[in-house]
Amino acid sequence: MNLQIYIFSLFLFVQLQSGINKESKRIQPWTENHWYWQYKNEPILLLGASDDDNLFQWPKEILIPQLDSMVMVGANYVRNTMSDRYDKSFEVYPYQQLNNGKYDLDRWNKTYWDRFEQFLKATRKRDIIVQIEVWDRFDYSRDNWTTNPYNPKNNINYNNEESKLGEKYPDHPGTNRQPFFYTTPQQQNNELLLAYQKRFVDKMLSYSLKYDNVLYCMDNETSAQEEWATFWAEYILKRAAMAGKKICVTEMWDDWDLKSDHHKRTFDHPERYAFCDVSQNNQKKGQVHWDNFQWVRNYISGQPRPLNTVKTYGADGGTFGNTDDGLERWWRHILGGAAAARFHRPTSGLGLSDISLNSIKTVREIEKSVKFWNLQPGNDLLSDREDNEAYLASAPGEAYVVFFTNGGEVGLDIQDANTEFSVYWMDIRKGKCVQTDTISGGKILNLKAPGELEQIAVLKKLK
Repeated sequence: MNLQIYIFSLFLFVQLQSGINKESKRIQPWTENHWYWQYKNEPILLLGASDDDNLFQWPKEILIPQLDSMVMVGANYVRNTMSDRYDKSFEVYPYQQLNNGKYDLDRWNKTYWDRFEQFLKATRKRDIIVQIEVWDRFDYSRDNWTTNPYNPKNNINYNNEESKLGEKYPDHPGTNRQPFFYTTPQQQNNELLLAYQKRFVDKMLSYSLKYDNVLYCMDNETSAQEEWATFWAEYILKRAAMAGKKICVTEMWDDWDLKSDHHKRTFDHPERYAFCDVSQNNQKKGQVHWDNFQWVRNYISGQPRPLNTVKTYGADGGTFGNTDDGLERWWRHILGGAAAARFHRPTSGLGLSDISLNSIKTVREIEKSVKFWNLQPGNDLLSDREDNEAYLASAPGEAYVVFFTNGGEVGLDIQDANTEFSVYWMDIRKGKCVQTDTISGGKILNLKAPGELEQIAVLKKLK
């Protein structure tokens, strides 16, 4: 072979292998089990607990301690809305504000984007996966709209007539009356406003596409038309492809019923949506919460994908259930086969609290002996079980994990496993082992929790 041809062929081979290796390192559905994620060529269970939904807005001196506190217990998953509403007094808008108080949508606010890049660097350094939500409907209604740069009264770029936007949208965003969410060609085709929206998304991607630890969700619990979600999902996928990148996108619908046609907009389109976010299942409680999630797994079982729950509601004093609800929801999803679960920020969730961190510590302790992606959810091996008393994920004959919501006692069928098992119990709120034992299989085991509240039993076959 001609030496020059050989060298060129070798160069192409090296380049191809480099591309393959880089591609395999990004966050993506695990090649061996599409229900779960892989990152840096390894399967990974995403667990999160954080005190805000848009951590990128946080100044470095409080952001870094938050991330480090997560990492110390094994948390590796955060939600990041691109929101800019003035909640904690230090948030900034993405656009430059002029001396007259108005914004110029053709000029960027460097502080906003510097914070975003700082956040992406800090999460990548700590192997934390970021789930971006591009649009959050609450930024564009009620009091938040009165100060938003897109409001015609607040910028120098267009007026009400040109933009088709009003100065007030006092209704709950769930009514979907804000024209901001109707701009795409298959809707109202508002070319002026859509151009500014695209410019914002392009700017966001100019930073985020440099990082392999990023997932993309189009909206926060949206009630928008399907055309809105489809447009932005395909737009972002196309922009990524033009940059030589592969990414994973989804949409989060507001409907609390996972069986509704709204959610099928993502369930039925794996070619577009590489994963599904079913956070709104966390509006449900008890056995219904488990059953609905299992319905989704069955519905998409022909083409399984990771199921994420980036918002787990429930905390004492909150609106969507108490602390018991929050813990139960999070654990039911973990045992039920979720690929990612995060405790929502206070006051609607447990955030970065001792209780949530101890839950994450407990999962990571269990993972030392049993990987959740090797288990199948299902309560068919449990007997004498009341609704919402206990939940099971198992690899029959090898490993069993049983979650008790509030103490209790059930039968566990291990009749077909004629071997010995190690058994240990974890107190979830304390995040520590409280009891160990060794038992023999070949029977229906009477499994009684050693305490009240949330308890976990882990049975592992002895070699």
